[in-house]
Amino acid sequence: METHDYDDVRVLPELREQLGLALAPRDTYFSAPEIDPSEYDHITIGMSGGKDSIAALLRLLDLGVDRDRLELWHHDVDGREGSTLMDWPFMADYNRKIAEAFEIPLYFSWLEGGLEGELCKENAYSKPHHIETPDGLMILPRDERRSSPGTRLRFPQQSASLASRWCSSAGKIDVGRRALNNQVRFNNKKVLFVTGERRQESSNRSRYNQLERHACDRRDGRKARHVDAWRPVLEFSEEQVWDLLQKHQLLPPVPYRLGWGRSSCLGCVFSSQVIWSTIAAYFPDKFGPIAKYEQQFGVTIHRNRIQIVDIAKQQRPLQIDDLEALKQAMETAYTLPVFATPEMPWHMPAGAFSTASCGAT
Repeated sequence: METHDYDDVRVLPELREQLGLALAPRDTYFSAPEIDPSEYDHITIGMSGGKDSIAALLRLLDLGVDRDRLELWHHDVDGREGSTLMDWPFMADYNRKIAEAFEIPLYFSWLEGGLEGELCKENAYSKPHHIETPDGLMILPRDERRSSPGTRLRFPQQSASLASRWCSSAGKIDVGRRALNNQVRFNNKKVLFVTGERRQESSNRSRYNQLERHACDRRDGRKARHVDAWRPVLEFSEEQVWDLLQKHQLLPPVPYRLGWGRSSCLGCVFSSQVIWSTIAAYFPDKFGPIAKYEQQFGVTIHRNRIQIVDIAKQQRPLQIDDLEALKQAMETAYTLPVFATPEMPWHMPAGAFSTASCGAT
């Protein structure tokens, strides 16, 4: 730990405690690579199933965190009502297998109807959120008294703004916030909310704070819900992430084995020409409905107003040689091993260090 980091994380908090209110409280740190997770009652990890969220979990385990305090949260972006528009078919079950492998509870949450339902919203209210908890399923309706019916009928746009790139807010961020705000088990407790962003991913993420109050923090309110957001791999390079997965012999997730540089939605709006070409070639049942919606709405995903049908023709698709991963990518049940085996040893995936865009920035 660098000297200034140690001062921020260790020395100043101890001084504040010793001096009472002599120093103003500080709870936002641009750099906080090391904290003491044992101070928290609950540690929730936003688990997408991509390499960076997995690395965040492994980082916590390397710190010796008590697994009894850990829980994984996965947001089903397609919901549970039948839509298969955006996500990889196996992703939900892959997250189950990760949770089982590490013996950590996993809770799913989703927007009813998924992103497709929100995409097709016309003069209507957004659907309820469904939240799995230790005590069962919560269904949280929208407050129609404080909102008005709205219309989407267009895909999220390529933007750092969550208002334009609404898939992240509607399908993940809003769901996670309601999961924190509506569970009484977090009241009068300290909660650490862990995510796997890295500065190296984009100029936008390069400006993130590593430790700060979460938007759902109410430590000074009636509920006394203390929630900190921590990004343990924010300073990691991609090489360090792969090194950590190799150290634990956790096999690279399927999208990277296929050649994807990021593990976001299969139909991510940030996909590059080569990725759209690859989706059209290998996953036409995914590509077709997205292209059809573009034509139906009269609004393209890309701001250059070129439809993905034409974008996919501008580059040759990736050549996928990993046939085991390709077979798995088309199935809903995840049947490959989570950890390396003698029959399936660890090796760097084809998508490692790829410059082909296929994920949010």
